[in-house]
Amino acid sequence: MDTTEPPAFDDLADQARAAGIERYAAGAIVHRGSGREILLLRRRDDDTSHPGAESLPSGGVDPGEAILEGLSRELREEIGRASGALPLEPFVTWFDYVSRHGARKRQFTFALPHDGAEVVLSEEHTDLRWIPAEEYADSDLTPQVKAAVRAWLDGRDAGSAPL
Repeated sequence: MDTTEPPAFDDLADQARAAGIERYAAGAIVHRGSGREILLLRRRDDDTSHPGAESLPSGGVDPGEAILEGLSRELREEIGRASGALPLEPFVTWFDYVSRHGARKRQFTFALPHDGAEVVLSEEHTDLRWIPAEEYADSDLTPQVKAAVRAWLDGRDAGSAPL
């Protein structure tokens, strides 16, 4: 995970390409109660990516799709979020990984206050839970996603926005 100050949202793909990364994923730390709780989704047991594990709402950005467009689509698909502007917080972090197909990818993680709408799960997920944000370490999120949540919490605890 990069710990330097992240670029403006529009520059994220350019910086990833400069690092030799052409494929992206986008996810969101969806939170409610002024950040006291975060949303975790449970993947199906037969899912091809981390079967049965918990995750944030996230997924691949399609070729030709801007990162924030991909994030918006993934949020519609995975939790039933309505179309429209994303009221993202001034937070973003990322980590690089190798996909199950061997491609180098970068996942961008954003923070999004929940709008209060009912969460409607996609067929990719079997369950959801809202957990106290400080209990993220007790989940079975991947180490990279846990680090992203920790970065978000650290920024909130410091009283300043990381972006």
